[in-house]
Amino acid sequence: MKNENNISIAPKGLAILAIIGPAFVWCAEYIGSGEVILATRMGSILGITVLWAPVVGILLKYFIGLSGARYTVCTGEGMIDMFSRMPGRGNWAVWIILIGQFLAGAISIGGVASAAGVFANSIIPIKPFIWGWIITIFAIFVVWSGKFNIIKYIMSVLVFIIIVGVLYVAIHTFPGFGEFFKGVIGFNIPEVPQWALSLEGVSPNPWNEILPLIGWAAGGFASQVWYTYWVFGAGYGMAQGRKYGQPCDVNSLKNMTRETAKRVKGWCRVVYVDATVAMIIGIVVTAGFMLSGSGILRPEHLAPQGSSVALELSNVFGKLWGKFGAYLFIIAGCAALISTLIGQFAGWPRLIADSLRICVPKFNKKFQWLTQFRIFIATFFITNIVIIYTFGIEPVSIIKMSAILDGLLFTPFQAVLVLIGLVWVLPKLISTEAWKILKPHWIFIVGLTIAAVVFGYFCIFQMPASI
Repeated sequence: MKNENNISIAPKGLAILAIIGPAFVWCAEYIGSGEVILATRMGSILGITVLWAPVVGILLKYFIGLSGARYTVCTGEGMIDMFSRMPGRGNWAVWIILIGQFLAGAISIGGVASAAGVFANSIIPIKPFIWGWIITIFAIFVVWSGKFNIIKYIMSVLVFIIIVGVLYVAIHTFPGFGEFFKGVIGFNIPEVPQWALSLEGVSPNPWNEILPLIGWAAGGFASQVWYTYWVFGAGYGMAQGRKYGQPCDVNSLKNMTRETAKRVKGWCRVVYVDATVAMIIGIVVTAGFMLSGSGILRPEHLAPQGSSVALELSNVFGKLWGKFGAYLFIIAGCAALISTLIGQFAGWPRLIADSLRICVPKFNKKFQWLTQFRIFIATFFITNIVIIYTFGIEPVSIIKMSAILDGLLFTPFQAVLVLIGLVWVLPKLISTEAWKILKPHWIFIVGLTIAAVVFGYFCIFQMPASI
């Protein structure tokens, strides 16, 4: 049943679980190199006493992604369009994002493709660079149509594979609830052990390992933007019936009735459940990979490093659990990296196309949205695979670099912009009676403020000393 704005009534209760989809794309996209490599590495070097780090990162970014998705449900436009409505002239916020995110995308996808090729090589011994090309072409094939449902179904399968593999690891390496909760709530910062200091790329400063994982736990800046695209693609709330690459219908929002606002609020509750599912899966999977590093690699004085990361993990797991355990872990890691690569090829071209549409209107007039999307798929294919992957950039280093650039530097900036979007932009777009119903709960304001302060602290006080 739909009203005059074509907004159907949102499902309630357990029926919400039947339409969850954006959550699986979101968590499948952000569960990748950060969890497979960085979480396993940090667990092996610092142990599970720093489990609080990814939990804090995921929880705070959950508020950013959820708040952005709520805005999309209420307006029918994505996060980049929200940023174009910031106070000031010249789309200053979007220009910063366009430049910074193009650079981040030009680094990140190549690192994930490289790592995925290394992991796939451990399953079927084809040269890693060939696997990298195969996986990249597969990712492009999945996203080329621009349709959300194809991505949703494939990502859901990959998430299932990841969870099965990680739960197997967690069960065999679980240290007990006491140690586990101490790691979550203890906020300890242990010293880097002497054995680890002899490894390549390991610094005496523990923040050098902690910050990259916080940066890519729940993904970086781009992942929170992409979640609004997945919510848009699923047609929640005011996004129903709308197409990608369009700002909201301002006239419709200005005339939003009380009845429409109530229906939109029902879809807000759907996205709360959806985002929470993604957060829980992210925490469980990240904890699983950290437990594997702490319980399996740490006693062996090993940490994932260099291009041999998957081979090291496979050999150690094989000694303890046999071929089945080793393959299950490597398959889960490979699935996580492939899902991230698909998400990146689906998300970054959308983000750049949206930013360029706003900053350079002539580009939008010349090309239809799908053409713009495909132009940037091809662009990132060239920049990442030819420039970065072909020249053999070492995956662990490039992934840590990407985590700092996209996951830390941009996150406090994003939290502030989303906060302005909820409390300043949204009430100007919708009718007064609709605002009374759709006004965000104070928990969103608090969550976004804490996210801005905490990530700002990391950027200003900890990041300079750890680089």
